[in-house]
Amino acid sequence: MRDFSANHETLSINTATVRKQWPLNRIIDECARRDIRAISPWRDQVTAVGIDRIARQLRETGIRLSGFCRGGFFPAADAAGLRAALEDNRKAIDEARQLDSPCLVLVVGSLPGALNGAPAYVDISRARAEVRDGIAATLEYAREIGMPLAIEPLHPMQAADRACINTLEQALDLCDELDPERTGMLGVAADLYHVWWDPKLEAQLMRAGADRLLAYHVCDWLTPTRDLLNDRGMMGDGVIELKKCRHWAEAAGYSGFAEVEIFSDYWWTKPGEEVLDTCIARHKTVV
Repeated sequence: MRDFSANHETLSINTATVRKQWPLNRIIDECARRDIRAISPWRDQVTAVGIDRIARQLRETGIRLSGFCRGGFFPAADAAGLRAALEDNRKAIDEARQLDSPCLVLVVGSLPGALNGAPAYVDISRARAEVRDGIAATLEYAREIGMPLAIEPLHPMQAADRACINTLEQALDLCDELDPERTGMLGVAADLYHVWWDPKLEAQLMRAGADRLLAYHVCDWLTPTRDLLNDRGMMGDGVIELKKCRHWAEAAGYSGFAEVEIFSDYWWTKPGEEVLDTCIARHKTVV
């Protein structure tokens, strides 16, 4: 297993971690100041500043992307909604390519309207079928552009509203169905917040291998967890066996960044400088 204690060259910051403190251009500057060499930005943050400006800033600072958030949300109430989702995912692929991202992360969606408390239907099997068809169609365009897609399974507590793909096994089954030749164009993003609990985690990481394991996200699971979305813990503050999980991922062939992604009403109240400095310290000691 790689030794992270000497430096933080393998650290990436998912920019949601300090999205409440700074706009994306400031986040990039603060990361560059700390020699953080990679980020994973969100589309709305890029749009707020301007994609041309962000692309230029990334080149000037030498900061790379470890991923781009996000595509997905394929299910819809009607045919027009399904078409709109595919069009938005094509746009996300184009944006990822302009920023030279190694992959576009897919949060696949589930029951349309559920996020607003009014699902258009409650047939999760239908949602999963629409996800499968949406990824298949999007993969065709991704192949043309050369942008790998990374399916991110979400914790079952978010199965109704954000993602009906909830385990690495489900995600890898889709990869095997839609990309049986393992071309490197379809894989998974393993976010430990969502998959740490899975008794099949080690086996599924090994199944993924280097060609399917496109992104690796870290944070921690607090006990108790007070919010289903915005109560992620800083690494070392919870119960995830971070080093054991990274050992499994690296044994499977993963050699990329450990991307810190923390949605936290607590950490969003802290100065951004403190958050980034803590991420660096925890990356060296507990990740």
